[in-house]
Amino acid sequence: MERGKFGSRLGIVLATAGSAVGLGNVWRFPYMTGQNGGAAFIIVYLACILLLGIPGMVSEFIVGRHSQTNAARAYASFSRGKGWGLVGILGIITSTIILGFYAVVAGWCLHYLGASAIGQLKGDASFVQNYFQTFSSNPVKPAALGVAFILITHFIIIRGVRNGIERASKLLMPLLLILLLIIVIASCSLPGAFKGIEFLLKPDFSKVSGKVCLEALGQAFFSLSLGTACLCTYASYFSRQTKLLYSATQIALIDFLIALMSGLMIFPAAFSVGVQPDSGPSLIFITLPNVFQQAFSFMPILGYIISILFYALLVFAALTSTISMHEIGTAFFHEELHIKRSKAAWVLTVVCSIIAIFCSLSVGKPDIQLWGKSLMDFCDFITAQVMLPSGALLTSILVGWFASKKMVREEFTNWETSNSKSYFHLYLFCVRYIVPVCILLILMHQFGVI
Repeated sequence: MERGKFGSRLGIVLATAGSAVGLGNVWRFPYMTGQNGGAAFIIVYLACILLLGIPGMVSEFIVGRHSQTNAARAYASFSRGKGWGLVGILGIITSTIILGFYAVVAGWCLHYLGASAIGQLKGDASFVQNYFQTFSSNPVKPAALGVAFILITHFIIIRGVRNGIERASKLLMPLLLILLLIIVIASCSLPGAFKGIEFLLKPDFSKVSGKVCLEALGQAFFSLSLGTACLCTYASYFSRQTKLLYSATQIALIDFLIALMSGLMIFPAAFSVGVQPDSGPSLIFITLPNVFQQAFSFMPILGYIISILFYALLVFAALTSTISMHEIGTAFFHEELHIKRSKAAWVLTVVCSIIAIFCSLSVGKPDIQLWGKSLMDFCDFITAQVMLPSGALLTSILVGWFASKKMVREEFTNWETSNSKSYFHLYLFCVRYIVPVCILLILMHQFGVI
């Protein structure tokens, strides 16, 4: 069965960067930065990307490109079938669950885009809060929008790697950057915006603590999609000429740049109207609509336009991530069940739609719970705090300790033809020692051990 391939180096970088760039950058990074001291957190975060993110990405790239198949078979063949194929299956299950509940949040973004366009978000802070609570607890509309978002993703996926994923990424990623840049310029032009810029860019190292370092580790880990089998699946479409270290570095820097620009988009506007930068997960749907109204009250039409552009940005960011998560399961069903790609995509679409519906219903119905959490919160918890770290930890152990060192070196150095060969021993040290230790620290922190 002939497999698809990315058609260009730009396509590889934009598609894989799109898998990493998502609501984690535009939403999670700003409020994590706000809660952990601003610029000092950003510096620690960048160090974590270099020490944890890039070696972790390269490891998944090596497994995927060497095997040239779906994640489950890739891990099995890379390790000569010694049970390591379960790591790939874990990644597929993880990404399927994430796509299910992530689509619900993406559907909220889609709704808020429409609500902004027709002017429904105008009102004081209590109005905006009640608006979100009323909408998110509705039993029909949020679920329908979540399924709709999965279907949008589905119709991109069935077009294949080059005509679907790569073409969409070449459109969405530049659009995302353009929208982000427009909002950053508008936000930084506001009266009092300099305080927000200073908070974001002037480090206060007295704020750096063990907790801040662990939070930065976790953000770097989740932001780059480590442990979902996404990077492994995309790498299976890489050509033999693709330079893995170079590509991983480019992707990590794009991911960091978009996260930093997201901070420049939010903090200047928040500081200009006196809103605290540590508003937490409610930032997007409760805090920011009111911030945009207040910040641009001198020109309401500008606030209206910025609000629309912001939620369009969120929709594009979410879509670049849902495309990658859908592809993981689609590739698996396509190759393991020996069915057409379109049928394989429908299998995953139906499964994820069912997850999305129940997750959406659980937001408004407290009786839909698992272990004391709403189904939505439970899916978030089990994937983010257990499955993702476990997948990335096992990958680093496999590549660092169990795989053939010769095979790993050949993939890393493009068979000794790339300049990256001088970094191989540093990479191997990181993947053997630094990455596993960092992930174990994240796990221990998340479960309250440290």
